[in-house]
Formats: sequence, structure tokens, C-alpha cells
Amino acid sequence: MNKIITISREFGSGGRELGRRLAKKLQFAYYDKEIIEEIAQRTSLAESYIENVMDHQPMIAYPVRMGVSLQSLNLIQMPSQQIYQAQYEIIKEAAERSDCIIVGRCADYILREMSPLRVFVYSDLPSKIKRCTERKKEYETFTEKELKKNIEKINKGRSQYYSFYTNQHWGAPSNYDLCVNTTHLSIEKAADAIMRFFL
Repeated sequence: MNKIITISREFGSGGRELGRRLAKKLQFAYYDKEIIEEIAQRTSLAESYIENVMDHQPMIAYPVRMGVSLQSLNLIQMPSQQIYQAQYEIIKEAAERSDCIIVGRCADYILREMSPLRVFVYSDLPSKIKRCTERKKEYETFTEKELKKNIEKINKGRSQYYSFYTNQHWGAPSNYDLCVNTTHLSIEKAADAIMRFFL
């Protein structure tokens, strides 16, 4: 069976960078935005739309009909359901193909039968703001207040998306093998620590 590390992360905690560094150190395949790109190809949906869906709680829609009970209605498949199905298949395929690190996308839950090392990365709000501020191109027009609001909004959406599909609490220590606080820990040191733990 292939070796797999899944990384769930709070926005701004450095989880994505941690995943990239680990993949390089371990010489594992790395999947993050690549999953969104593949979903876009399979569903013909825009990447920006897919990313937006993954940052919000999915909605279930019912056809509007008069004179029938709720139980007799057939669910309409929404784009969010299409996206999750494609996401599920892509993550399974990636894990079966080679040793890999997968960031986000409910991978820890989707691959639970393959026993991945499940890592959750978090940090305090000031360090999240600092880390996001350092990404000048992406966030140069945000005020600190706007950045704080955006971080909280994205993390809330990720939590809702995860809970919807897994029926588990995003970030709850019992759902992970290792929780890493990057508030006072460099990403490089965190990657080295996880690598030693994993090996």
C-alpha cells in the first residue's frame, strides 16, 4: 500500500507550504490545486467556481412541485455534488497511483481505509494575518480588518464543507493523528518534525 499524508489546514496557517516542503523532502507526489484543475476538466466547471464551492457549505436542492410530500421528491444533483464526486474519484486515484501528500479536499476522510497520516495545521489569528500579508500579490489590497474577516469566512466555509460530507468536526483533534501549531514554529521545522514522525 502506498504511503499517504493528508494535510487539513486553517487558512493562513501555512499548511499548503508545509505540504509542498514535505513532498519535496520525501519525494512524494503532491496534490492541492491540481485536484481542482482535474475536477474542472471532468465537470466542465470553472476552477474559480469549484474553489468557491469548496469554501462553503453545500446546498441540496429539491424540485418545486405542488401536492406532493417532501419524502416523495427526487433530489436534483447540484454542482456541489458533482464536484465532490469528482473530488472523491481523483483523490482515490492519486492515492492508488503512488506515495503522495494531499492538501485539504476531505482527503483524510476519503482515504480513511488506506490509513494515511492525518495532519491538521493551525495557528493563532495574528500569525495567520502576518502570513497572508506577506503574500503581497494575492492580498496587497486588503486592510488588516478585511483580511481577518476573509480568513474567518474561509475557515468557517471549510469547516461547513468538511462537516457536510464527513459528518465530523473539522479541526477536532480526535480526527487527526497529528495537530501542528505553526504560530511559533517555522514551516521548515514543522516539515522536518513531521518527516521524522512519519518515518
